[in-house]
Amino acid sequence: MARQLAVVVAVMTLLVTSVAAQPPAAPRKLPPKYRIITPGKYKRNQQLACNDPQTNQPGCTAKCDNRCPNQCIVLCPGCKTFCMCDFYPGVSCGDPRFTGGDGNNFYFHGKKDQDFCIVSDTNIHINAHFIGKRNPTISRDFTWIQALGIRFVDHRLYMGAQKTAKWNNDIDHLELALDDEPIRIPAEAGARWESVVIPGLSIMRTAMTNGVRVQLKGVFDIIANVVPITQEDSRIHNYGVTEEDSLAHLDLGFKFYDLTDNVHGVLGQTYRTDYINKLDVSSNMPIMGGAPKYVSSDIFATDCAVARFGATNNAGISMVTARAY
Repeated sequence: MARQLAVVVAVMTLLVTSVAAQPPAAPRKLPPKYRIITPGKYKRNQQLACNDPQTNQPGCTAKCDNRCPNQCIVLCPGCKTFCMCDFYPGVSCGDPRFTGGDGNNFYFHGKKDQDFCIVSDTNIHINAHFIGKRNPTISRDFTWIQALGIRFVDHRLYMGAQKTAKWNNDIDHLELALDDEPIRIPAEAGARWESVVIPGLSIMRTAMTNGVRVQLKGVFDIIANVVPITQEDSRIHNYGVTEEDSLAHLDLGFKFYDLTDNVHGVLGQTYRTDYINKLDVSSNMPIMGGAPKYVSSDIFATDCAVARFGATNNAGISMVTARAY
């Protein structure tokens, strides 16, 4: 799975520049010996079966960095850890921190209870629904991506994190639907669903609960994990999480196979060959502004100011899905 996934979902850093953008940096690939772990509710240390077959040394204990409380990558046999959000371009994690297609990090705060255009191209459109909490000491919402609405051809694919008060990782909080019909997948790691309507569309569980890989052959490859805001994170960052809402949200990773050079959206524009990063590299939190031009009227709407979807017919993507058998 990791060898195919070139992009896993966080957001941007680069000097203000007037020169033409360089070609996007090649995405890093995970080596074959790796594990993905989710820190426990009350502790970060986890014992892993990360053995070296050449030395027969016992498994080591890995620890997720404080910057990646929900998930991290562990490379075996040395148990070196990385945050998922820092390893690939195209990732969105936490208070949406993205890594753009150009390899640079940036934040996009958006606004709670609104939908924003993340990627918009001729044959694909992805909106993200934001949830959030208002901190009275600052002038913006803390926000997280709660759901994605994906449009392609005449189909609508939804994936979202269900609201939950008390987080329990043994319970599946992931909601999936295709054209308003629920998608149900057995709660087993590796369980797979394939569409009988759309050739090449499949969803595989990457864990028993709360993690999936969604693929449309030749079009996109998306990793989605439902994660909560922990009480510790809330205390550190003053998020204001209460016992009534764990603020379950999605950590995301994207790979796209056939974007045009006219692609736009919060994340999509960073894949253009003419994209110029104008964010302040000296800032600890480079922020992409201009939120109004990315606002969509609902999770599946293609009416944001930078929309590209349907600019021409969908023959290209139709041919891709037809060949997917």
